[in-house]
Amino acid sequence: MRAVSLIGAPTDVGASARGAGMGPEALRVAGLQAALQAHGAEVVDRGNLAGPANPWLPPVDGYRHLPEVAVWNRAVHDAVLAELRASRLPILLGGDHSLAFGSIAAVARHCRETGRRLRVLWLDAHADFNTRAITPSGNLHGMPLACLCGHGPQDLLALADRAPVLGPEQVRLIGVRSVDPLEKRFVHELGLEVFDMRYIDEMGMRHTMELALATLDANTHLHLSFDVDFLDPEIAPGVATTVPGGPTYREAQLCMEMIADSGRLGSLDIVELNPALDLRNKTAALAVDLVESLFGKSTLMRASS
Repeated sequence: MRAVSLIGAPTDVGASARGAGMGPEALRVAGLQAALQAHGAEVVDRGNLAGPANPWLPPVDGYRHLPEVAVWNRAVHDAVLAELRASRLPILLGGDHSLAFGSIAAVARHCRETGRRLRVLWLDAHADFNTRAITPSGNLHGMPLACLCGHGPQDLLALADRAPVLGPEQVRLIGVRSVDPLEKRFVHELGLEVFDMRYIDEMGMRHTMELALATLDANTHLHLSFDVDFLDPEIAPGVATTVPGGPTYREAQLCMEMIADSGRLGSLDIVELNPALDLRNKTAALAVDLVESLFGKSTLMRASS
């Protein structure tokens, strides 16, 4: 039985549109806790973290709402780290993707404390690798991965026990199909491993995931940062930054099933779900369905070998 903790972070302070702050409740309404329990997990819902309201102000020095984003990330970092130290699997219910800095900083710290290797799978339509110098908007939900790799404001980097939190070699980006021109150049300069949608189209999701999960061992902690806009908007309309041409339902299910097969999943973010833009909670229900696959639900009909 896996001990799982749900942690709500109801904020859209790092996002380009309002609404992601309602994401945690939408996932609860879609039955996330009961779905996990049905697959053998012992689940505790820790409720929602508290933090500053979204002031909805323009960027300052290239960052929008940086003080508020930093406060939210501190709360997320401390909550996620507490669950990991209690040998529980934290599931962060976002909220926008800027929260991934606090979540992954906590996971990386725990891995260093326990002598484990860390692999991060970043499922997203976007690379989230902008910086103050190249961002077209200043929205921090477009920067968390760059921040984790050490290219971000000191207000965030100071939340971690060391910076950079991650090395590029620890990250695999999957499903990317919308990258700003200067951001693309920066991704290539740092050598991030990216499986964009063209790669998935040409090579298939199975081969993509085999490479993304390669070299995992029993000493590896696998963190999944799942931005719901990873999915094709035809099946997941409830996000603010839709990009056509994402994974289909079956491709997404295969992705999650192969992560489950690895047996290494140790923590999870679910971010950028925006119920204000959804249709009868369709996207939240799909997210819950996919998370079930991470915890053992399978369409496999072949006999086990």
